[in-house]
Amino acid sequence: MKTKIQPKYYPQAKVTCASCGATWTTGSTVPEIRTEVCSNCHPFYTGQQARLLDREGQVDRFYKRLQVRQDYVSDKKAVAEAKTSLSRPLTELNLSAKAIAALANAEMTTVGHVLTRLEGGEKALLEVEGFGRKSLIDLKKQLRQLGYELPAAASEIEV
Repeated sequence: MKTKIQPKYYPQAKVTCASCGATWTTGSTVPEIRTEVCSNCHPFYTGQQARLLDREGQVDRFYKRLQVRQDYVSDKKAVAEAKTSLSRPLTELNLSAKAIAALANAEMTTVGHVLTRLEGGEKALLEVEGFGRKSLIDLKKQLRQLGYELPAAASEIEV
């Protein structure tokens, strides 16, 4: 073994905290130690962790992100509800002009009117003058693509 390679030991080394100024003595290999935070001023030991988080704004940022997420979800839900709104005009369904005119003559201008009429079956809608089988097929196809639930009576094929 090599001799005299051990560092010098200082049994009365002075430790000083830079933030609160507290001092104490301990044993060390250096005569003086300066720390940034000690157990007297550290938030974990003093019980002021919550205040520290609020000071840094982490809690506020979290709530801000949470609010943005909730707004996004509510906007998305509102768009989905507007997409399947019963007050949607039939002109937005990309039907032929003749079919829209025939339904307008029968005082059906919204999706709600058509769905109410379809509850009586396909025959009830085919009784509208100028509204034929192809128009009915196109109408049902468009309603399904937009996410509307067709009445059970409308799914039965009647000739």
